[in-house]
Amino acid sequence: MAGSSAVLEDSSLLSRLDRMLLPLERFMALISGLAVFSLMFLAAYSVTGRKFFASPMMGYVDYIEAAMPIIAIMGVSYVQRDGSHIRMDMLVGALKGRFLWFFELVSVMLILLLIVALIWGGWAHFDRSFDMTKPLWSRDSSIDVGIPIWPSKLVVPLAFGVLCARLLLQIWGYGRAFVLGLENPVAVPLTLTVAEQAMLEAEALEGSD
Repeated sequence: MAGSSAVLEDSSLLSRLDRMLLPLERFMALISGLAVFSLMFLAAYSVTGRKFFASPMMGYVDYIEAAMPIIAIMGVSYVQRDGSHIRMDMLVGALKGRFLWFFELVSVMLILLLIVALIWGGWAHFDRSFDMTKPLWSRDSSIDVGIPIWPSKLVVPLAFGVLCARLLLQIWGYGRAFVLGLENPVAVPLTLTVAEQAMLEAEALEGSD
């Protein structure tokens, strides 16, 4: 399961690159959240039309399908950076020092291999759909209202490309921690204890006063 974590910063090149990538990740997570929010209004509009006017929103399912890659994938790099994605902490929580950093390093490297494969396949899937010579640049479209599908397909390699950059930074961070035996490395999510989480929340509340 996901636990509370923090990402430390310093003046090193690794930390600077981490901070440079973070605004893009936050923007993509915001777009994902707005997509979820917009679907709520579409659902309300469609249900209202069906209930009171016997006329649900045309293409409602098409819009959901088009927005699903944005909802599911756009924010994945941000949660990877923050360490708030779903994971099993029972084993990881029992590891300390170099054993922990080695385990995290291997895990992130395996994730990177998978993401590179998904970028390759996602781009090929987009390329089959996109055609500059076709109307709306699309070889295929949704069934009900004819929405071009290629923008949704393009989201996959773009979002995973940003995630790939995040994973490379984390490989650097975990590898550095493993080699140097660091206790609190930068640019990687560090699991917080309950006491540390409470302290950070108290500091955040004091700072907002």
